[in-house]
This record gives sequence, structure tokens and C-alpha cells, in this order.
Amino acid sequence: MHPAKATIVEEIVGRLNASPFLFVADYSGLRVDQFSELRDRLYAVGARFHVVKNTFLRRAVSDAGLPELGELTGQTAIVVGDRDMAAAAKVVKTFASEFKRPTLRAGIVDRLAISAAQVEAIADLPSREVLLATLLGVLQAPATQLVRVLNEPASSLARVLQAKVDQSGSDAAA
Repeated sequence: MHPAKATIVEEIVGRLNASPFLFVADYSGLRVDQFSELRDRLYAVGARFHVVKNTFLRRAVSDAGLPELGELTGQTAIVVGDRDMAAAAKVVKTFASEFKRPTLRAGIVDRLAISAAQVEAIADLPSREVLLATLLGVLQAPATQLVRVLNEPASSLARVLQAKVDQSGSDAAA
């Protein structure tokens, strides 16, 4: 392989190894302004959109020890990032619904190959912050219930004493 091509493949391997996910898309039919807008949207969520040659991507996936992506034809771009994969998938899905391009082909998440339908299912997940808040609520619920249970006898005693005071006060007034 020519040294320049080997350098390009090494660069792609570096991007693949640095990212916990990879989405492969066909970007044919996108105008330059649409392409720039998609890149900007992905950049905002910590992801990058790179155009790659199919042969370079096949070689880089193999060199990185990732599973095969299947048949790669046409114009191919990859989405990689360092943060929330659901946000990146959501951006691509939303953009595709607006402009009918790009079309997702496949993906790799945590070194497992996934289909385009699975990438879209990831896009339908709530954001990372919402999932963390839900998890926090689930984790806090038992502790909150325990505090309520432990506090109930003292609260009951306080209510009984208050009722007795109120009753004594009304008996004294009568």
C-alpha cells in the first residue's frame, strides 16, 4: 500500500479506536450547504462526520479489530464521537427526516455490529442526561422510602400528642 494511503487508513483507525461508536451513512445527494449544516449539528453534540473511501474504511475496520460492516458501496461517510452516541444518532435521524439524506447503513457500538434499524432505535432513546436523572430517581427511591418508614413512628406520636393537647385545650376552655 502506498505510504499516503497507509497514513489515511491509520488516521481512520485512530478515529475508530477513540470513539465508542461508529455509524456508516450514504451521503449521496447532499448539497454542500446541507453537508456543512449536518457537520455543525453533529459537532454540537460531540460527534464528527467524515467522508471516507470504502476501501479505506474496510481496511481501517479490519486493522482496528472491529466486526465487518457488510457491503460498502457508493458514497460513504462515518459518524464518530467521544460523547453521547444517542445524541449523534438523533441528529442524523432528524436531519435525514428533514432532507431525506443521509441514509444510515450500519454501525458499530462497543465493538458489536448493528443494523441501520438498530441505529435508529438508539436515536429514539432519551438523552444521556434524562437517563441519568431517571437512574438517580430509581436509586434514591428506596432510601427515601426508608426515611419515611423510619420517620413514621415519631410522626404518629407527634400527631397523637398534638391531638391530646388540642383536646385538653378545648376541655379547659369548656
